[in-house]
Amino acid sequence: MRLASWNVNGIRSIHRKGTFLPFLEKYQPDIVCLQETKALQGQAEIDLSGYEEYWNSPSKRKGYAGTAIFTKVKPQSIVLDMPETITKRFGSLEDGFGDPNKEGRVIAAEFGDFFLVNVYTPNAKPDLGRLSLRHKKWDPAFLSYLIELEKKKPVIFCGDLNVAHTEEDLANPKANIGEHGFTKEEREGIDRILAAGFQDTFRMFTRGKGYYTWWSHFANARARNVGWRIDYFFVSASLAKRVHSASILPDITGSDHCPILLDID
Repeated sequence: MRLASWNVNGIRSIHRKGTFLPFLEKYQPDIVCLQETKALQGQAEIDLSGYEEYWNSPSKRKGYAGTAIFTKVKPQSIVLDMPETITKRFGSLEDGFGDPNKEGRVIAAEFGDFFLVNVYTPNAKPDLGRLSLRHKKWDPAFLSYLIELEKKKPVIFCGDLNVAHTEEDLANPKANIGEHGFTKEEREGIDRILAAGFQDTFRMFTRGKGYYTWWSHFANARARNVGWRIDYFFVSASLAKRVHSASILPDITGSDHCPILLDID
């Protein structure tokens, strides 16, 4: 089975650029997880023959955030957002920017022998205005959700986590220490995911610098490969031996992020 994840930075935009359908045709993923769709179902006017579509779009902030799962394999169930039974443990997620659990950021699909969770993690903001929310509430709530799902069956989760985990995951780590996307608090979120037993699938196969999934629009960063690896596929430890490959596709354009792939039995 092949899974793909891609922050498309607007599905209507990427479709107009003519890169989305060719990507699907070339790589033939069985399941596609999209982040930052910025659209309601039907607005993109894309004919995805063979795929069932499941969307989570914010009702109050149209054209903002949003996730979707397109799948050739019919899921047993779909859950939008993190359940209140999880989030209430950490108090209200509402902050000055809104409630991130009502912004279409999480969608989970249950299949026969695993759960698939697609996430678009809130950005800590350049002024770190959302760092406390993320560190104290969102990240621990999301991990708690994964752990609750894992009690039932193994979990695959993917998406834009808006953090580079180690100095190998961005081109200029020294210059970005303490900046949003590379703070100690955000990186601790990944540490805790790993401590809970989930595996960063890309690092199962590939070590070293130079492998990135997001590039700034400024200073010709993508052409110079001055980027960040902030998009991930993680799997439960019990699934690790079933992973065949995990790859990054930097040549696929249309968004400031590129797609990532996971091949798994």
